[in-house]
Parts: sequence; structure tokens; C-alpha cells
Amino acid sequence: MWAEFRERVLLEDDAILVLDKPVGVSVMGERHESDLVRMAADAGEQLFPVHRIDKVTSGVILFAKDLAAHGGLTRQFNKRTVEKAYLAVTAPGDLPPSGRVELPLSVGRKNRVRIAAPRESIVLTDGTWSVPASAVFDTVPTYPSTTTFTVRDQTPQRALLEAYPHTGRRHQIRVHLAWIGHPIVGDPLFEKSPAGRTFLHSWRLSFDHNGARVTVEAPMPDEFAQATSG
Repeated sequence: MWAEFRERVLLEDDAILVLDKPVGVSVMGERHESDLVRMAADAGEQLFPVHRIDKVTSGVILFAKDLAAHGGLTRQFNKRTVEKAYLAVTAPGDLPPSGRVELPLSVGRKNRVRIAAPRESIVLTDGTWSVPASAVFDTVPTYPSTTTFTVRDQTPQRALLEAYPHTGRRHQIRVHLAWIGHPIVGDPLFEKSPAGRTFLHSWRLSFDHNGARVTVEAPMPDEFAQATSG
């Protein structure tokens, strides 16, 4: 099984491995047959995830091959010097050409990530969705979160976006887009019994490695362009 995933390697050297993860496979912590770290270990290869993407998300994922490399890479994520770009298909397709979502996050019942303010307090001003400081919950921990996006293509029913999470909160893009009224198509967090995949793809990752800036890109899945073609 791991040999099949190794055919999806985008970049590799002695210290790192970058993979184009297919949808439906976990990075780690899941069942044996759907956990990349465990499958690699079974094949005699030890990998250390530098970051995470959701099981329902496809695309670029970065691993370190040893703990020394892992520490330096994770510090870049902690310092927010890594640039991340995602592709998403949302509904409906009536978004402005670009936008900014400045909505704090919190964790609610059943460990669900949500906006840390009442939905009715969200306002759109000059292309930015935000909430007044007075509306932010003060009874739970809250986390400032920022996502920007540009629209590649859209129809009245669907929009294909490039989304940029400037903060790395869990489920950030998924929750931000859903709470401004444009959930990602097929997202099980907000759609009951979706018929197909979740249309979120880790498209591009830029980080520092061996004294140079490295950018790795996972090609856009064909179904993303097809989603806004008609």
C-alpha cells in the first residue's frame, strides 16, 4: 500500500518528503489501513508530519525524515513564515473577486470548531467579514483567525477559490467559508451525507529548506475545474 502512495511524491531529499495526499486518507492517528505514518512505518520508513491536513482534504503534505529536520520545519509553521494556498469549491457562486475573513474561532460541543461570536454579528465591510470586539465570546478560549481568498472562476451555483490561511487553526478555511454563507461543496462538517468528495485541496506550500525558499505544488484535481464548468 505505501508503495502506491510513494508514487505521489512531489519532492524528496535526505531530510524531507512531500506527498500529494489523496482524499480519504489520514496523515496519522487513524486506523491502520488509512494512516500514512503507520503505513510508512510498516514499510520500514519513519516519517514525522510537519503539519496536518484533514482526511477529507487532498494535496500537499510535508514530512520530515528525522527529528532534527522536523524541529526546524515546525518552527517555521509556528512563526507563520510558511505560505499555504488551498483550492476550494464553494456554493453558491456569488462571491466578490477577492475577500478577507477576520473571524475568531472557538471549540464548542463535541469538539466542533465554530466562530467565536453569534452568526448574526458577522458583518461585511469593504470585502472583509468580521465581528465587533464586543460580540466575541468571553466565556471560552478564542483564537484570532484570518483567511483571504481570490475567485478563479464561478457560476451562479459554484465558485472555485484560491484560499490563503494566514493563521493555521484547525478546520479554519472550512469554518470561515461556511459561516460567511459559502460552505465548501461536500464538506461533512456542514453537509449531511455528501454524495462526493470534499472540494478542498492543499495546492501549494512554500517554506525554507537548505538555505533556499522551496515551493511545492500539487496539481488541481480535474473535478475542481469541472465543478464550475457548467
